Amino acid sequence: MDLVTTIAGARARRKADRAAGRSVVLVPTMGFLHEGHLSLVRRAHELAASVWVSIFVNPAQFGPGEDLDRYPRDLERDLRLLEEERADVVFAPSAEEMYPSPQKVTIGYSGLEDVLCGASRPGHFAGVGLVVSKLFNIVEPDAAVFGQKDAQQAFLIRRLVEDLSFPVRIDVAPIVREADGLAMSSRNTYLSDDERRAAPVLYRALLAARDAIRQGERDPRAVEEILRQVITREPLANLEYAACVGQEDLQPPTRIDRPVLLALAVRLGTTRLIDNMTINPEEI
Repeated sequence: MDLVTTIAGARARRKADRAAGRSVVLVPTMGFLHEGHLSLVRRAHELAASVWVSIFVNPAQFGPGEDLDRYPRDLERDLRLLEEERADVVFAPSAEEMYPSPQKVTIGYSGLEDVLCGASRPGHFAGVGLVVSKLFNIVEPDAAVFGQKDAQQAFLIRRLVEDLSFPVRIDVAPIVREADGLAMSSRNTYLSDDERRAAPVLYRALLAARDAIRQGERDPRAVEEILRQVITREPLANLEYAACVGQEDLQPPTRIDRPVLLALAVRLGTTRLIDNMTINPEEI
């Protein structure tokens, strides 16, 4: 496994892959890897001959007062895990390498970035779009793997690739959960013992809403109310949003007659957790 920390080094390594006829798949991460990330690496092995993983805590996607400085980092541990998963290349640049001067170019999504998580994190998805565009231009992958847990992010990256004509196939892998249903996240390490015991309430809320749809509920506002009721019964949980939106446009439907995304953002103490579930009423 090769560790590359510069853009020039990444481009040289990509040139070697191309000369050898090896296809490349990229798994972008911010490090502090868990089983969810590793499942993306395993999926990547199914898609291409050479598996690249980027590790970069992207300052452009953190707003004022967010957890950039305390975001968990452990590169040595991450490298050991990726060695075990047979990753071929790890691209781990510094912030100075990725942003040597103040950025003047921004990425916008014309109304798609200020819903769900974007409503409370202005500029977040612009920062995600910027760093993903840079990674795609540096690595030039044939495919890239993202996780369904960040459903809005995956949706916007697909639009980014489509609208800017990146020659990259986007693969979205399923959420990986703990035994009690909590979606795996690097931020789970912030939770106190009591908060960790409360955290599966997100999954319970999604299951309750899913069951209501299975039983015939087609009013999206009623489904959102079910999500809210389950969350608010947990004393430690502070609901940021509970949404039922169209899977293909992230807009509120008037009726659940097409695939929808059930999405939650909840704060437990100082930790913000997100989770989601897709439901196709035609498959129920």
